[in-house]
Amino acid sequence: MDKSKIKKVVLAYSGGLDTSIIIPWLKENYNNCEVIAVSGNVGQADELEGLEEKAIKTGASKLYIEDLTKEFLDNYVFPCVQAGAKYEDYLLGTSFARPPIAKRVAEIAVKEGADAIVHGCTGKGNDQVRFELAIKALLPDMPVIAPWREWSIKSREEEIEYAESHKIPLKISRETNYSKDKNIWHLSHEGLDLEDPANEPKYNTPGFLEMGVSPEQAPDKPTYITIHFEKGIPVSLDGKETDSVELVTALNKLGGENGIGLLDIVENRLVGMKCRGVYETPGGTILYKAHEVLETLTLDKETAHYKSLVAQKLAELVYNGQWFSPLTKAILAFVKSTQETVTGDVTLKLYKGNMINAGVTSPYSLYDPEIATFDEDDVYNQADATGFINLFGLPTKVYAKMKKKAGLD
Repeated sequence: MDKSKIKKVVLAYSGGLDTSIIIPWLKENYNNCEVIAVSGNVGQADELEGLEEKAIKTGASKLYIEDLTKEFLDNYVFPCVQAGAKYEDYLLGTSFARPPIAKRVAEIAVKEGADAIVHGCTGKGNDQVRFELAIKALLPDMPVIAPWREWSIKSREEEIEYAESHKIPLKISRETNYSKDKNIWHLSHEGLDLEDPANEPKYNTPGFLEMGVSPEQAPDKPTYITIHFEKGIPVSLDGKETDSVELVTALNKLGGENGIGLLDIVENRLVGMKCRGVYETPGGTILYKAHEVLETLTLDKETAHYKSLVAQKLAELVYNGQWFSPLTKAILAFVKSTQETVTGDVTLKLYKGNMINAGVTSPYSLYDPEIATFDEDDVYNQADATGFINLFGLPTKVYAKMKKKAGLD
């Protein structure tokens, strides 16, 4: 990249440690270029407070704060809830957020006539791939600057030192310097003591959990909730119709209070290493469970089993940053077609980290109690099973006779 041609850049800006120091670093290393910061609001709440003042103070010419929360849930999260897509049990909170943010950054880069797009993702993480694949799909000729792959800074400790030397205010300290990513769907924790998988997360330490409590600290009394789905999309909670943002916010509160949605895993990153992360996804965990319960009633066996294979592939695509790919588009079209009859009500009992199925109904239920009953019925002739078993077991019988005739063990 010819640095002399970089006069104006658009920076994907969170106001966290990485992007806070990137603005002065860009000015020092890219000809005092104009830096336009873009912050995608995907429900990170208080993290947006004072962001504009901070961005301008550290050298940005302006800051866009774009409310993407509803788009994030409606267009990226809920289609994957319909699919049941999980990556190694991880509910993809960070992965979901990167495509809509990158899309808006790309749109503003075009609007502002930027010479390059900048992100603060590290060279070890998945997010660099997610951001850059999105940019390649949307603006294939746009240069991308990734300071973590250029500068001499090697650690978060050195980042803090750089920030202090440039008088950049930070909301973290060396002692609380977990690497976190927060949005309306989840909160992730990495780094510090969590880098050793032998260490138990400090769930009961005040300030560690932000979206809820540990199961031990949850109430001794269960909470019952009923979610209504229309074609696989959750549309109401306890009989009250609501939009996606209100619904997930309410479920986060209910789930968080009951210790729901904590996940501690060592996951396989795209770049080839294993990484330990602790995730809080209270509302999302409830939605995945409720949708899964409803599908047991409304999907036929073959579709349900095949869909689980497709869900795994979709999760890998989303995790790997391939949202804007032909295969993702095709899989989402398939998933949507499976959801035509996934309509109904699911009641769950939330209790100390557990989600217990407490009832499910659907006008499209494939469950027929008259057929399934152990009592006498008039619709299932049990004698028919003899012929079915003979035909289904024919290959087994033929193989066994061959073994005997050939003297094989």
